[in-house]
Amino acid sequence: MLDFHYTSMTYFLLPAQTTALIGNGSFTRVLYRTLELTLAPVLRLVYRPEITGLAHVPRSGPVIIAANHISFADEIFTPLAARRQVLYFAKAEYFNTPGIRGRAMAAFFRGCGHVPVERADTRSAAGVIDIGVELLSGGGALGIYPEGTRSPDGRLYKFRTGVARLALRSGAPVVPVGLIGTREVQPPGTHRWHRRPVGVHFGPPLYFGDRAAEERSSRVLREVTETVRHAVQGLSGQSYVDAFAAAGTRA
Repeated sequence: MLDFHYTSMTYFLLPAQTTALIGNGSFTRVLYRTLELTLAPVLRLVYRPEITGLAHVPRSGPVIIAANHISFADEIFTPLAARRQVLYFAKAEYFNTPGIRGRAMAAFFRGCGHVPVERADTRSAAGVIDIGVELLSGGGALGIYPEGTRSPDGRLYKFRTGVARLALRSGAPVVPVGLIGTREVQPPGTHRWHRRPVGVHFGPPLYFGDRAAEERSSRVLREVTETVRHAVQGLSGQSYVDAFAAAGTRA
């Protein structure tokens, strides 16, 4: 499933493809609207997620949605609860798989607003931040998981500083999100979904745009990142591990 998050800094963007997904593509808008009118009501009826703090999510304009990450299902329930399109970075393989199944999968991801990226070396990290800022400058809602990967055991792991770089450079507010129960909806190692209680809790927006000039300070980056982490943890109720989660070690 979707393992990539921009904070892992191991991908580069596909400019020709991402340009069409910044919010002006009619295909993306139509497909997203179709999913919103068909799939979303079914999921709301079946799962009846508990949603709190929705008023903290701006109905339009740039916003960074920063959440804990315990399941692939997070990327379904967060936009479902936010009631607006949330853009995520996704592996390019989901967009260029051949055949009918591949085209259907690509259409689904584009309709959800996912932006394709491709594996590369860490020198591309700045480009990933740049495209995130571009998405935000276009008025988009950018969803990120600052842990950089899904939690291997349901606990909250140390956040990477990409969220701080985006917030400082773009000036967009950061809305912290605590996701609860999605790990039980889709347990690790399985593609099957189960009907389990889900909670999506939005916190008050955090503003860091007035500190943009301090982006080069590692101390400030960590300070901003920790502010976001504390807010997310307060909403999710997870215990904290003061270490980065290693990709590929999920239980």
